[in-house]
Amino acid sequence: MNLDQALHAFIAEARELLETMEQELLGLAQADGDARSESINSIFRSAHTIKGSAGLFGLDRIVAFTHVVESVLDDVRDERLAIDDALLQLLLSCGDHIRHLVDSAEAVLGDPDEEIARAGDPLVQRLKRYLQADAAAPAPAPAPVAAVETAAFERIDHQAADGDNWHISLRFGPDVLRNGMDPLSFIRYLNTFGRITGIVTLHDGLPAPEEMDAESCYLGFEIAFKTEADKAAIESAFEFVLDDCALRIVPPNSEVSRYIELIKSLPEDPARLGEILVRCGTLTAHELAAALTVQEQAAPTAPIGQILVGQGTVAPAVVEAALTKQKQVKEAKAHESQTIRVDADKLDRLIDLVGELIIAAAGANTIARSTRNSELQESHSTLSNLVEEVRDSALQLRMVKIGGTFSRFQRVVHDVSREIGKDIGLAVSGEDTELDKTVVEKIGDPLTHLVRNAMDHGIEPAEVRAARGKPAKGTVRLNAYHDSGSIVIEVGDDGGGLKKDRILAKAVERGLVEPGKVLSDGEIFGLIFEPGFSTAEQITNLSGRGVGMDVVKRNITALRGSVEIASTEGV
Repeated sequence: MNLDQALHAFIAEARELLETMEQELLGLAQADGDARSESINSIFRSAHTIKGSAGLFGLDRIVAFTHVVESVLDDVRDERLAIDDALLQLLLSCGDHIRHLVDSAEAVLGDPDEEIARAGDPLVQRLKRYLQADAAAPAPAPAPVAAVETAAFERIDHQAADGDNWHISLRFGPDVLRNGMDPLSFIRYLNTFGRITGIVTLHDGLPAPEEMDAESCYLGFEIAFKTEADKAAIESAFEFVLDDCALRIVPPNSEVSRYIELIKSLPEDPARLGEILVRCGTLTAHELAAALTVQEQAAPTAPIGQILVGQGTVAPAVVEAALTKQKQVKEAKAHESQTIRVDADKLDRLIDLVGELIIAAAGANTIARSTRNSELQESHSTLSNLVEEVRDSALQLRMVKIGGTFSRFQRVVHDVSREIGKDIGLAVSGEDTELDKTVVEKIGDPLTHLVRNAMDHGIEPAEVRAARGKPAKGTVRLNAYHDSGSIVIEVGDDGGGLKKDRILAKAVERGLVEPGKVLSDGEIFGLIFEPGFSTAEQITNLSGRGVGMDVVKRNITALRGSVEIASTEGV
């Protein structure tokens, strides 16, 4: 694969990731709990992957913009920012801008056009205001230095750790005093970014009085420590004695849960177990290096996770979560390896060749019959069957699920409902129904007209719906299914239905129908497909000009399809 081919592969992947981001953002309103957290993680991973892949191709303008988006999403993921309606709209707009950047990169086969990139500057400024607001949030006041509790503070492990306190087990090396270090200074330093809630001095290493060396350190400490800092920051307090002390830092139970969530949210990149644990913060680089040394020298066959748990460095549940993440990544990569992207032109060429093959086979059949050679006729029959199978398989390659097209209407419904001031949701079914790729590409515009029309004309205002005993939120439905060799696509709504009298009056006014002529419901409904026909009282961005429904019928007819309308008024 050359660089241009690789770039096109990135562009295709980026568009898929942007679709994922958009769908997950639009679904946040209905998601809660673990489902909401997973959606936010999915949005973050999509932005992270786009940024990382763009960097490989030197697409610096995509990297720069997506980095700011990713930073905001990181704050959302860590619950430093909440996604309200304003931020949701901003992130959707950012997705649109990234899509424009990707389109530009495809057009120039390189870094997007500078003018297009500058169009994102206002979005960047709005994003940075969220980041600045987070940075300006008042930091927690430094905890006062607590009086050291000398009551017994039992040694604890992960299972016994409480929900608030870190547990620091510290044993200084004997030469720490000779090296000019004051052990108590390290403990006092902890109080600059947290609060010691309990401490016990370990003196089990003291020798007999006659064997004591005044310049040697024999003490250790068990410390209960409350802080908002992470494990790496706590370890850094002992940076100058790390190689000359035994240090174990056990997180509180609340941190263990956070580590597990962070592991779940990591990008789907292959990584070793130790790398995953370091990236989520439960393990420091120094601890990993020490464990790898133990593995190399004493237990080369022992898994690194087993060693870390045995040392008490990492909680078993966190190691299990990391192993599960590894397995998920491997399975995802294995699934990806079973799928390849094929240029549509190549598929068209294959189908053309299969057509030529069928014609050639028909000619061979004529010759086989003229020879009256039974063996030749039998061989040709086998060949014909194989050609038919090849044709069916080739045509099947062009079939795609309509779910991808349906999913894009979440954004249409979201944007239009805001524009017209109605609360409207989208219900989708039949997403697995397959159509030819060309049909799927061309059906999008007619469906857009129908959905927008249903929202503007069909769904009533909230007060009207309430008077009719309906929920305030309206619903537009999309459904697809196979029926007698055809594909049926339904667009429906739970609105007030078409007003037949109004349609007929407008048709008479425009001279489309003679006054007094009796028409069936189907004939009346069919009038809305006349060019320039509209019953809207006001011209808006969505309706009133009579352009749309005639285009729908024309496009569907061009696809050798038909349009039928069923409506019940006033329900």
